[in-house]
Amino acid sequence: MAQLDALVSDTGRELLDRLAGEDGGNQELLRLAEALRRDYPAELVAAAMTLRELRLRARVKFERADDMYFTRAGLEQGSGERLSRHRAARFRGAGPFADLCTGIGGDLIALAGEDRTLAVDRDPLHLRMAVLNAAVYGVRDAVRAWEGDVRWAALDAIGAIFIDPARRDERGRTGAGRSEPPLEWCFGLAERVAKVGIKAAPGVDRDRVPAGWELEFVAEGRELKEAALWSPALATSARRATILPGGETLVAASGEPVAIRAPGEFLYDPNPAVTRAGLVEELARAIGGWKIDRLIGFVSSDEAFGSPFARTLRIVRSMPWHLKRIAAELRGLDVGAVDIRRRGLAGDVEEVRRRLRLVGSRRVTLAMTRVDDRPWCLICEDVPASAE
Repeated sequence: MAQLDALVSDTGRELLDRLAGEDGGNQELLRLAEALRRDYPAELVAAAMTLRELRLRARVKFERADDMYFTRAGLEQGSGERLSRHRAARFRGAGPFADLCTGIGGDLIALAGEDRTLAVDRDPLHLRMAVLNAAVYGVRDAVRAWEGDVRWAALDAIGAIFIDPARRDERGRTGAGRSEPPLEWCFGLAERVAKVGIKAAPGVDRDRVPAGWELEFVAEGRELKEAALWSPALATSARRATILPGGETLVAASGEPVAIRAPGEFLYDPNPAVTRAGLVEELARAIGGWKIDRLIGFVSSDEAFGSPFARTLRIVRSMPWHLKRIAAELRGLDVGAVDIRRRGLAGDVEEVRRRLRLVGSRRVTLAMTRVDDRPWCLICEDVPASAE
């Protein structure tokens, strides 16, 4: 806390301003730090240099990162602006809010932009940073901070709760399914306040989600970022896949079983959020396609459909899996590089790439998969957006 006090002082802000315009390499920064230590305390220079590094890293998450305050752990665990705004929209009109396990305030900023928000964290350093960061975004007046264990937070006047439990237990151990507070305690919040949202890791066990809750998987582009759990008062579907930045969403829906057929002219590689949410059949219905195997997540069709929920590929060759024959086919197609997508077929991707020994000029996608439970290979090329 003493370091943060120093950084927000007039002297600390002056030092941070001097560092803000520096973009040199490591050697230049070392020389700069040495020069700065002649004008400022060494401990303050070290803290400012660390914060400068974190601010640069945080630019991928926050538009105003250059004025914010972070710790390494807080930045790593904190929600980015895009994700926080997406979640806050679900709460619109339900405030005032409680942001439990606030951390450095990524979600607090988005929630306080909607309504008054109680920020709760037992880490005094992170809680103070959260308040400072809320000020950077102009929402400080909507924030009330309370330092302590979220289990003891007063929630009587709260209309909706968001909680981001730490991905570790109370002893600091990390691992699958561990969080502090435990996920089951977080689910119990809905007995006190009906509208609850919980941030979870993408690997959350779907079997742990209570009946009536919605499980949403969120990706930025094709990178699966996280899961969100919505209480029955906020849920609109059992499962959902959302793709940012556009916010397109695919939800679980009943329907006739999707046909299983041989690959057609096009292959659809579902976004990881779609696969994780178990919505491959919903994707197939949406594009009028079919599955190529009962257990495999690829979808096929004879027409190209532009979809935010899948990468569209044109199938150039479809053949049983036989590495030597595949290598010969790729050489015949003048292929020098492959993006290997492995689903349902065992094998070391890098070893496969090495054994192909490609030297051509083209790049293709090679799907290692199964068709009707047989090991199979699909050689594909990207479909230009204008052709979809």
